[in-house]
Amino acid sequence: MTEVVIGYHAVESLIRHEPSRVAAVQVQSDRQDKRMLTLCELARNQGVALVLCSKAELDARVSGRHQGVVALLDPTGQRARADMISETDLMDRVSQISAPLLLILDGVTDPHNLGACLRSADAAGVTAVIFPKDKSADVNEVVRKVASGAAEAVPWVRVTNLARTIEALKQKGVWIVGTDGDADESLYDRDLTGPCALAMGSEGAGMRRLTRELCDFVVKLPMSGSVSSLNVSVAAGICLFEAVRQRGAH
Repeated sequence: MTEVVIGYHAVESLIRHEPSRVAAVQVQSDRQDKRMLTLCELARNQGVALVLCSKAELDARVSGRHQGVVALLDPTGQRARADMISETDLMDRVSQISAPLLLILDGVTDPHNLGACLRSADAAGVTAVIFPKDKSADVNEVVRKVASGAAEAVPWVRVTNLARTIEALKQKGVWIVGTDGDADESLYDRDLTGPCALAMGSEGAGMRRLTRELCDFVVKLPMSGSVSSLNVSVAAGICLFEAVRQRGAH
């Protein structure tokens, strides 16, 4: 089955950054608004084929809210994961940056949460997002749609053994800062200006035991209300932008 990307922002980002991945873009024929015309012009300029379709045809192809545009990816798969980097690439990137900022997602199985985390990670300028191949959502059309183009922009890597990857990062001088509601230290008291990876677990279960044990520090978000925890994508955004704030980004 041909892999697709749906939604205006996700398709626009894909065409802009990785046009050679796109076999064709299906566009709803009765949409002639400025936004869609701009997207079609971008596709033509990048040499991407356009196919006019009815809304019913697009509805039949995908289950999500497509906004009148569906990108069909190259069926050869040669560049189907050009935005995914290898573990070797990850370590090379970490070595080349004085203070990398990484996001580790342990057990985030909801594609909407993964997409939102990728979007926050891109906005915060993270070096890469890391998550395991097992017990995790994959970067599918839902994730790409929610990420609104971030899945094509921010580097991400699916690793076979998360614990081994964390150990390798520590050998590179990266401090692993885990998040847990039962931690003693507040996020706002932890120095995040150096090379660090923020590790987030799934809602409810949190980080897996081994992941937590490998953390150099464990912090919590101060909670004043009646709820005991935040959605993982919300928590990831707060943690990432606290690191951005500390690093003095403008």
